Amino acid sequence: MDKEYFIVEAGRPKGPYTFEQLRELSIHPGTFIKHTGMDDYKEAHELEELRSLFGFKKIISAPQYFATLDVRLLAVVIDIFLVTFVYALIALVLVSMVDEREKQIAIAAAGIAVIPLIKLIYATVMESSPKQGTFGKSWIRIKVCDDEGGRLNTGKAFFRNLAKILSFATFGIGYLSGFFNRKQKCLHDIIAGTMVIKDRLI
Repeated sequence: MDKEYFIVEAGRPKGPYTFEQLRELSIHPGTFIKHTGMDDYKEAHELEELRSLFGFKKIISAPQYFATLDVRLLAVVIDIFLVTFVYALIALVLVSMVDEREKQIAIAAAGIAVIPLIKLIYATVMESSPKQGTFGKSWIRIKVCDDEGGRLNTGKAFFRNLAKILSFATFGIGYLSGFFNRKQKCLHDIIAGTMVIKDRLI
């Protein structure tokens, strides 16, 4: 089934239109548009098929919608649960293969050091991926970007997550700093030049 497209014109949704019918419309890079496979509208320059149809270039503009700290905390809780659950499964298998009580305790206790390391690697890889966020962030539709709205490279994502040590070391004040700036940037975001944003809504 072919996609059907809807556009926003004068603040009102119009459509549906076929891909070919879009050629006859006055669409510019900032026109809000979505097709039947999308949950929300995006600007026309963000859709690859429309960039090829109209010759648009993808415009990276400064984000306007920033994730609140309570939403970010929810994403952190989800990710900690996922990482801990995976480690617990692995540890359970390893413990079942060992007879000595001391070794079983050592495997279980190793999680105290291993889980934060896994979390660091996991967050670095996911935040520098096309998803721009961990599974927790993706599920609640927020993502990490640089101050211009661009995707992080691996080095910047690693630096951001390493800088979280300072946010913890300040007894949480580094996280609370997000309450005192418009972009809700925590200390590690300020240090790394990053921010957490949410999808634009119509």
